[in-house]
Amino acid sequence: MAFPQVEAGLAIGLWRAQWHGMSLIASMTDAAYALVRPIVHATDGEAAHNLTLRALEPLPRARTALTSPVLATEFAGMSFPNPVGLAPGFDKDARVAAVMPHFGFGFVEVGTLTPLPQDGNPRPRLFRLVEDGAVINRMGFNNGGQGAAADRIACIRRYGLPVPLGINIGANKDSADRIADYAKGTAAMAPLADYLTVNISSPNTPGLRALQDKGALEALLDGVAAAQPPGAAKPVFLKVAPDLEPADIDDIVAVALDKGLAAVIVSNTTIARPGLASRHGAEAGGLSGAPLADLALQRVRDFRTASGGGVPLVAAGGIASAEQAWDRIRAGATLVQIYSAMVYEGPGLAARIARGLERLAVRDGFARVADAVGAAH
Repeated sequence: MAFPQVEAGLAIGLWRAQWHGMSLIASMTDAAYALVRPIVHATDGEAAHNLTLRALEPLPRARTALTSPVLATEFAGMSFPNPVGLAPGFDKDARVAAVMPHFGFGFVEVGTLTPLPQDGNPRPRLFRLVEDGAVINRMGFNNGGQGAAADRIACIRRYGLPVPLGINIGANKDSADRIADYAKGTAAMAPLADYLTVNISSPNTPGLRALQDKGALEALLDGVAAAQPPGAAKPVFLKVAPDLEPADIDDIVAVALDKGLAAVIVSNTTIARPGLASRHGAEAGGLSGAPLADLALQRVRDFRTASGGGVPLVAAGGIASAEQAWDRIRAGATLVQIYSAMVYEGPGLAARIARGLERLAVRDGFARVADAVGAAH
């Protein structure tokens, strides 16, 4: 997904950092971002996205990550410097993953990547809902394919990354066998990933969400498990939609427990349209940003309750502040992911949330942020 405010702001700040040799994070001030935002509102989102990626690619890879004893988190057999991650969509093709820890991210997820390259849906396919603090997209898994991304990720692995790297895999729109596509993605990307995310919840690939049904999900996860590298299987996260009924949640939890999923990511974008003010509110696609926050938080609570805490959770959707991230953690999520909120809050958001979580944990008497997971229950 291309979010132009974030991307143009990142580009300007990173060019400044490269020119002056300043800290990447320090160079990206909120004041500079506020000046840039009105200009990029008038630009094409995908053009701004590509410009930003070109600006980011030549920059030095991050060698350190934002962390502290309060923020450091162990999850699914991995060490996370802090629990704030970059959601997939910004770096679909793994072009700049090595740079993003400079902005405070404790982990980075790239993709969604499909076995074959695909252009995605026709344009226009991205809409800013400024009045609502939201975005609607119907991108449709546009990406250059797993083969091209694998070469870039192998290079990242060769030189190292200070945070875990997740690879989000999907099925091609015109695939005759979508379960086979996920198996192909697992075989191709698992050797390069710290964890894999099986994305079956995008509303922009027709029929994809049907894979959340119990029988289809069992078959899918069996195919993914069979395709894992022998003796070197990677943790598998499952990304689900927020548009679920209680029976759907119970079924997903049952399958997650039976198949030993490492985590469920709650949630992807929603097809609901909760009283939007923007003229773009009726556009088809997935809604993200502020209007999704309450629904996504409730779904974390629902999954925590349904699983009795037995299914580890990652929270995404509408998180725009440390307080909102803290609510997700107390509701049962160990990690959080952000993306859409950076459109309105600026590219320094990840670092602000991480430092805010540190402050909130100390305020509430927790030695570590991780100790607060599920505390609201």
